[in-house]
Amino acid sequence: MTTVHEPALAATAGELSVWPASTAEPHPGDLAVGGVPLAEIADRFGTPVYVVDEDEVRERCRTYRHAFPDAEVLYAAKAFLCRAMVHWMEEEGLGLDVCSAGELELAVTTGFPPERIVLHGNAKSPRDLEAALRLGVGRIVIDSPSEIARLAAAVGPDGHQKVMVRVVPGISAGGHEKIRTGTDDQKFGLSISDGYAQHAIARILDQPQLELTGLHCHLGSQITSVKPYLIAVRRLVGLMARLHQQHGLVLPELDLGGGHGIAYRPGEEALDVTALARKVRTELTEACASAGLPVPRLIIEPGRAIAGPAGVALYRVLAVKHTGDHVFVAVDGGMSDNPRPALYGVRYAPRLVGRRGSATLAPVTVVGRHCEAGDIVADGVRLPDDVHPGDLLAVPVAGAYHLSMASGYNLVGRPPVTAVHDGGARLLVRRESLEDIRSRDVGL
Repeated sequence: MTTVHEPALAATAGELSVWPASTAEPHPGDLAVGGVPLAEIADRFGTPVYVVDEDEVRERCRTYRHAFPDAEVLYAAKAFLCRAMVHWMEEEGLGLDVCSAGELELAVTTGFPPERIVLHGNAKSPRDLEAALRLGVGRIVIDSPSEIARLAAAVGPDGHQKVMVRVVPGISAGGHEKIRTGTDDQKFGLSISDGYAQHAIARILDQPQLELTGLHCHLGSQITSVKPYLIAVRRLVGLMARLHQQHGLVLPELDLGGGHGIAYRPGEEALDVTALARKVRTELTEACASAGLPVPRLIIEPGRAIAGPAGVALYRVLAVKHTGDHVFVAVDGGMSDNPRPALYGVRYAPRLVGRRGSATLAPVTVVGRHCEAGDIVADGVRLPDDVHPGDLLAVPVAGAYHLSMASGYNLVGRPPVTAVHDGGARLLVRRESLEDIRSRDVGL
């Protein structure tokens, strides 16, 4: 095992660059977020446990509102949703982008205005559409030709529903092939290149109860370059120009989706939101001027970029195992509360918290407790060589696509979610108990 001698274990600014801005080290090795020591949260709520910094979430919302003052900013609820998150989005002036009746009903029953919600998804169920129409959702994004007739029938001849069409601009962008959604070889949207998008739009225009308000696209996730969005603007405005020529149609909205990349480890690249806003605004203005079209209102859908860096996952070490040249540090969570390493091979930078560890760092693989060889929390990371069972590990950038993608594997129960704010911590989502699991099992 190779060890690395480093002079200090106090957290440096570089090491904390991917942590919430409120993160501090009041004592060596004892990190606090939102004024609350992480070790205190683990003792109070148990582990695994998620910590969300409310101020970080709100500040990221404000960053988007400041960068895109004339745009409609929709929080992509699939990243992470709970009633508190809904409340924060409403207070910060964001809309919501949802993709199921469950997300939609949670938002509306929390008090979120349904007219500020957009529903999309590649395969909407009858329940999804029924809930959207019953609750008065603002817009529904049509993703396939079959949805047009289904939605028109559900709306009825005397009804009215605003819709958008998700188009595929033929752009490959994103951090992994499984999260690239702007190309013609995946399940989302209607292709511009083969004419399916144009054909679907013509069909929508024949349905008087459906009001087409704009085009929608989503290129993928973990995009760190502005360039793909600029190409998308040009291609979508080109389509809008053709629609104007063919149908006399002037669409008032253009939705560029989200997928804004964030850094998961110090030194990684993240999308510059300010540069994105400036360059997209310029590109859109120039493209519309060239096409002789009015500039549509821009819509964007950040999710990960708002929730991800605001979250921290806390785990207890259960075992430390030396196998040949490898050291495995096993924790009390894993792929049931964060499947992203198994799905996409993502990498994190966990840190020992709650005590000052050895100054000697050793490479280890942090693994989960589940019965899969792929249940890895963080591979090839350096931790103090005296890490032992009972220690507390904190994983930053854990606010998005962790708990929202959690499963019931091995029936371990999903972790709770806590929020920190102004020196206090409170429970947002309680731990899933054995009784919760048992109560769903109704047959013998």
